[in-house]
Formats: sequence, C-alpha cells, structure tokens
Amino acid sequence: MKKKLSALLLFVLMISTVLAGCSGSGSEKADAGKKADAKGEAVVLKLGHIQSENDLWHKGALKFKEEVEKKSNGSIKIEVYPNSTLGGDRDMAEGLQVGTLDFALIAGVLGNFEPSIQLLELPYLFNSEEEYNKVIHGKVGKEISDRVLNAADIRILNFWDRGPRHVTSNKPINSLEDIKGLKIRIPEIKAMEVTWKAMGASPTTMAWNEVYTGLEQNVIEAQENPIPFIYGGRIQEVQKNLALTAHKYEYVTLSMSEMAWGKLSEDQQKVITEAAKVATDYENKLVKDETTKLLETMKSEGLKVTTPDTKEFATAAKKAHKEFAKTIDLDLYNQILDAIKK
Repeated sequence: MKKKLSALLLFVLMISTVLAGCSGSGSEKADAGKKADAKGEAVVLKLGHIQSENDLWHKGALKFKEEVEKKSNGSIKIEVYPNSTLGGDRDMAEGLQVGTLDFALIAGVLGNFEPSIQLLELPYLFNSEEEYNKVIHGKVGKEISDRVLNAADIRILNFWDRGPRHVTSNKPINSLEDIKGLKIRIPEIKAMEVTWKAMGASPTTMAWNEVYTGLEQNVIEAQENPIPFIYGGRIQEVQKNLALTAHKYEYVTLSMSEMAWGKLSEDQQKVITEAAKVATDYENKLVKDETTKLLETMKSEGLKVTTPDTKEFATAAKKAHKEFAKTIDLDLYNQILDAIKK
C-alpha cells in the first residue's frame, strides 16, 4: 500500500514539474513576444499611380521609396503600385481620404474634392513654364494646398513637373479649325472640359487605362498629355500625329493621406518630407532630360509632328476662363493673374 502511495506521489510530482516547465516556457514566449512588439515591425505604406513602369512617374516613385527606406533605416517600407492597380485617379483620391491608400500621384482629380485647384487646369492660363512655376511654388500654390488638406484630408507633399501638354490625333492639327468637333479625351476635370468646348472641340472624359483601347477602336479621335506620359502610355502605337500645342503646363502632386500622416511620429514625418523633396528634384530633372529624347524616339517610330500657331488657340480658350473662375473663386483667379504679371 505504501509502495503504491509513494508511486502515486512520485507521478503527481513529475506531472507538476512538467506543467511548471510548460508554464515557464509559455511565459518566456510571451515575454519574447512583448520584446518583439517593443522593437517594432516596419511601417508599410502604399503608393499608387496610373502610369506604366516605363513612365517617369514610376521612376520618381521608386526614388521616393528608396529615399524613405534609406532615411528611415528600413523602419518605413514603401510599396509602389503602377498601372492603375489600385484604381483610377478618383479611386486613389478617395482611398487617401479614408486611409486605405497612403500615397498617390494625382493631379486635376483633386478639383472634385477642392474646387480651387481646378483653376490650375485651365488651358492657356500660363504662357510659359516660368509663369507656371511662379504660381505653383508661390503663395497661390500654398493656399491651394492648404485648401485641399482642409477639404479632403489629402496632404500635397510636392508638385512634380510633367512638362507641357500636347495633342495627339488621327489627323494632323495645324490650326484651330482642325479641332472643330474633335472627339478628344480629357481627364475628369471641369476646367479642361469648358475650355476645350470654347476652342470648338468635343471633349469626353475617360479613365487613362481606357485611352489606348479607345483610340485603337476609334471611340475617341484624340487625347492630350505631356510627352513623357504619351510615350509611357504607348500612344504613338495608335496615333500618328502630334501637335505641339503646349496648352497647359503640367504638374502631378505627390499626395499623402492625412490619416496616414497623423499615425507617424515627428521623426517619421520628417523622413517623408525630406524624401519627397529628393524625389521631386529627381523627377523634375528626369522630365527636363528625357522629354526631348522621348519625342525623338516617337518620331523615329513614325509619329508626325506639327507646330500650330497657338495664339488663336489661346484666344479662344481664354474666353472661357473668367466665367469658369466665377464658379470657383474669382478672387483666387485674379491672384493667379497678378502673380503672373509680377
């Protein structure tokens, strides 16, 4: 009986020891987990844009990714999604608003959330890149950026240059008469719509990822964009004429979700700001260096280039400016004109 009791006590002791050992192991694992949490995983942020991997936007986005990851010592990771993978411009803008997207390269679509930025979209508002830069990087540009942030919770980190917009078409364009009734694709931007109508064209809005097919199937007869954008979209494969209209000096914003911005520490926000500046300078230089080269490449592939007298284009376009500005902010429009004159 005593032997049985001793054996039973020994068995209970062994079980207790095993359970205690398991308990200790679990506690150690929990502590290890806490240490891992304290150390912190890398913050992963998404950046979307509508262009292909061949476009200068993508190269600029990759530069931004490189700088953020370098400056943060890998504590912030940027994932870049080209080719409208995360949706069109409006989809991405809405994603920034609700925090499902962290960064996007977007432009005129912001006018659907804060109307004042549409004033920058008026064709022939600026006569040169110098005038454009004076406004975009001055008091008016700052005012518009602040309005976008307040209205839409979208923080414009920087304006990237894109160069002037030109028209590609099925037929050569040499004069204003050549665009009468022209079915031209434009982005979803009211300022561009009213101005192209004033010039006699028949503008239609269409998502960028549908433009190539739309031209190929003759749903539209023309489209307008900066030369690097035209090249990146392979438009020269489906259109053989390019008119150097320079009707708009173009930008795209590197924008960030205010929700994402608010979740970052001050040091992390500094990393983002500094990286955005480096990427902006890099992309702007790329545009200047590559635009002429890309135009020559497309010409070698059969693209025919015309240089129409844009004075008559500008005269027709400007007839729509003031009336449109009245629907947005006439005072801000006048500030733009004043800034150009100075």
